[in-house]
Amino acid sequence: MSASAPAPAASAPSIRSKGTISWILYDLANTIFSLNIVSLYFSLWVVNDMGGFDATYGNANALSMLLMFLTAPAIGALSDMGKRRMPFLIVSTLVCVGFTMLLGQGGLITSLAFFVIANYFYQAGLIFYDALLPTVSTESNRGLVSGVGVGVGYIGSFIGLGVGATMLARDMPKTAIFQATGLLFLIFAIPAFLFVKERPRKDARPLTLESIGDAFRSVRKTFERTANYPSLRRFLIGRIFYTDAANTVIAFMGIYVSQELGFTEGETTIVLAVGIAAAVVGGFIWGPIVDRFGPKRTLLYVLGLWMITLLFAIFIPVFAMPPMLFYAAAALAGVALGGTWSADRPLMIRLSPPRYLGQFYGLYSMVGRFASIIGPFLWGFVVTTLGLGRPVAIFSLFIMVVIAFFILRRVDDNVGEWPAEELVPV
Repeated sequence: MSASAPAPAASAPSIRSKGTISWILYDLANTIFSLNIVSLYFSLWVVNDMGGFDATYGNANALSMLLMFLTAPAIGALSDMGKRRMPFLIVSTLVCVGFTMLLGQGGLITSLAFFVIANYFYQAGLIFYDALLPTVSTESNRGLVSGVGVGVGYIGSFIGLGVGATMLARDMPKTAIFQATGLLFLIFAIPAFLFVKERPRKDARPLTLESIGDAFRSVRKTFERTANYPSLRRFLIGRIFYTDAANTVIAFMGIYVSQELGFTEGETTIVLAVGIAAAVVGGFIWGPIVDRFGPKRTLLYVLGLWMITLLFAIFIPVFAMPPMLFYAAAALAGVALGGTWSADRPLMIRLSPPRYLGQFYGLYSMVGRFASIIGPFLWGFVVTTLGLGRPVAIFSLFIMVVIAFFILRRVDDNVGEWPAEELVPV
């Protein structure tokens, strides 16, 4: 690549700067929503309180993911056209918060519609948020900032669990948890709105119907543009496989330990808490490793840990090992999960030209959503349709990670400096 260097930033952000700390806090904010609404209390409200079925919630979740899958590259392209990405993050967050606080109002169907909107804008916010990582970090500390964000983000899971458990213990309805979740999301997001400072783009376009149409029409060009960056394309393909495994583990760990190992609901909750705690630790551990060894090499280490963890999870029931050993497997899974997100965000940034970062982060989000759809389907196909059992389903995830490992080995992350035409005009 050309040796043209990017224009120097006004100030090199450190891990202790207000902007960086505020960006990290947003990770905590959106994780509270992810746990309380996407993963736990809203689905329980749908099934236990409103008489819905697993599929009732699952279909609503899948619909929001499908909408994001179809539009992610376009909204990423739209953020590339604006002067700054922060207004997009603010709007997506406020819409998500507003509809989260409306959950439980107007009956089941209305609440499911509100959930689809809230989850869609939560997912959209992740595109803008991840693309702000270069603003709050440097090449030398990007892994640390990303890792600390992951670690602090998982602390949000404990906050969400704690708030929900406390409110239920006081016989408060789950609808109150939804409102509290929206409020907490907003409170912890506000510092990012105030203190993350971006350099405005000189080639920004006003937000009009024409520019929105151009953003959607640019999706095809975004796909075509990846041909100019073969390592980026290879990374995105590999990401489908390892996020498939990671997201499916998150979705089915509770079912696996309760149905396959005979854990009680209380023991299952403890297993999940162990996994979350390990993910917090993992985020802090893997971040400095990313900065020292590079994101690609670190991600390969993480995938190696996933292989060990998944085989361990298979061996425990197959070889009649003590079920309590699964606490160790949950801890390993948590450390691997923290490492996954700590390494792949910096690798995405390293492989993406700054000018098109929003567009390519749209693809990044798109492949993640695709994996979220395929993973649960594959699990159900193996366990229910083929009748092969849950250990075989875990082994299918192991195969996914192995495939990702060999795809990513061929990724060249020695990008160097981007030519002037691929930098953000300043």
